[in-house]
Amino acid sequence: MARDLYHLHVIDALAQEGWIITHDPLYLSFLGRKQYVDLGAEKDLVAAQKGPVKIAVEVKSFLGDSPLSDLQQAVGQYNLYRDVLAMVEPDRVLYLAVTADVYDSLFADEFGAFVLRRQRLNLIVIDDLKRRVSQWIS
Repeated sequence: MARDLYHLHVIDALAQEGWIITHDPLYLSFLGRKQYVDLGAEKDLVAAQKGPVKIAVEVKSFLGDSPLSDLQQAVGQYNLYRDVLAMVEPDRVLYLAVTADVYDSLFADEFGAFVLRRQRLNLIVIDDLKRRVSQWIS
């Protein structure tokens, strides 16, 4: 299974925020089909006192010839994973991890806001040079 260019950057960024990577990749099986989300992670939040918060993270670099085609593919994959997670791990929240450059070029304008809202995308925006999370968008 090929890893995305920014896979390790996202791992480092999540670790800096106290997330523990529990799955690399996160294996999902549903109705006879196998899928792999790039990462599974957990974090204990003392204030929540309900146990760990669990996330799944799909990392996308958007390095293809057409950013819009990359977006269409990423949204389709995200929606499929979200639907399967709702059935097999309903307590895990799915995020799409992108670099700040991708966020600025695809999601920061009115069209991007429309896509985020309509597709109900959760984003983790990564500063790929510092390997830090710059934004969580839910």
